[in-house]
Parts: sequence; C-alpha cells; structure tokens
Amino acid sequence: MPTPIKRLRIYTDDSAYVGDHKLHEVVATRARARAMGVAGGTVFEAIVGFGHTPQRRRRAVLDDVQSTVIEFLDEEPMLRAFVHSLADLESLGPITLEAIEVLRWPAGAAPVAREGTQLGHSLDQIGKHDR
Repeated sequence: MPTPIKRLRIYTDDSAYVGDHKLHEVVATRARARAMGVAGGTVFEAIVGFGHTPQRRRRAVLDDVQSTVIEFLDEEPMLRAFVHSLADLESLGPITLEAIEVLRWPAGAAPVAREGTQLGHSLDQIGKHDR
C-alpha cells in the first residue's frame, strides 16, 4: 500500500529571523537541502493574519511584518523528520500536518520518486497518461 502524501504548514511572520536570514528562507533552504529533500514547498505571505499575539497583521505597502505560511508536500515520515530537524528554530509558530489527495504532479516539475511510495506511484501513473 502506498504511503499517503501530507501537507505540512508552518505559521510564522516576516519579522522572524535566524541570524541575518529571514526564518522562512532558512526553513525553505533546509527543506530542499535535506538528504533526499522534501518533495516540494512554497512560502505564502498573508493579506491578513491573527493568532496568539494581540496584533492583527495586515499586508500594507510599508509594513515590514506580514504573516507567513510555509507549506511542504511529502510523505508523513519525511515531513515529521523535517519538523524534528527544525527544533533549534525558536521563532516558529504553529505547525500542522494534514492529509491531502494529490491529483497531479506537473510534468518536468515532479520531484524524484522514492520507490514504493504514493509519490513514486503517482509519478509513474502520470507518465503513462502524458505519453
């Protein structure tokens, strides 16, 4: 049985730094650099956000603080190992892990398939249909 793909979301804001680098840049770089790499990721800047602090964050032209969501897709074991590797980052907000259904990976943009996984299976099926 193939392993289901999950979506990992990390909530933070654009004012969070690790040294001289923005937190979302550090997280995205680590995700891509891991031994086999996380299958895919995107960083989103929110228009409006609120949460554990009393501030409501709105995206404004001159505003330096924007709510940010960092999102990754991969198999659960890979995502859980990745979250564990972020233990040294103190500025992370909530982290969620959700079940999703992958309908398609774009041809040419697909990550390297790991044998015996849903990701590998999905890529094999897409290749057969796209020919």
